[in-house]
Amino acid sequence: MADRRDHRALRHPGGYRLWHNVVQENRLISALERELIEMITETCRCTESPPSDPSPDAPLIGPDSPFGFDSLDAVEIVVAVQRKYHIRIDSQETSRKVLRSLRTLAEFIQKHRE
Repeated sequence: MADRRDHRALRHPGGYRLWHNVVQENRLISALERELIEMITETCRCTESPPSDPSPDAPLIGPDSPFGFDSLDAVEIVVAVQRKYHIRIDSQETSRKVLRSLRTLAEFIQKHRE
């Protein structure tokens, strides 16, 4: 009987090693996400240090946020991102999507910097 790794290797092009690397990457915070954490905590003048290992998919704004940011913080974050990365977040709807999590913010920045 084949073990589970062999079964995954058959379903994922590139085999088990590629699948394992993708899973590991999803758990890690990218350099851009870490940079964003620093920028955001400075911009929002956080009195507490940010979580040591926040999930990149955790909500960035709202009561479930590990940072405790609210809608006023969201405005400050948008302005800071626009200034630092020279990109435009042009509507309230776009900002809601972009500020869903660190990952969505980082992906938006990467997409619009290229």
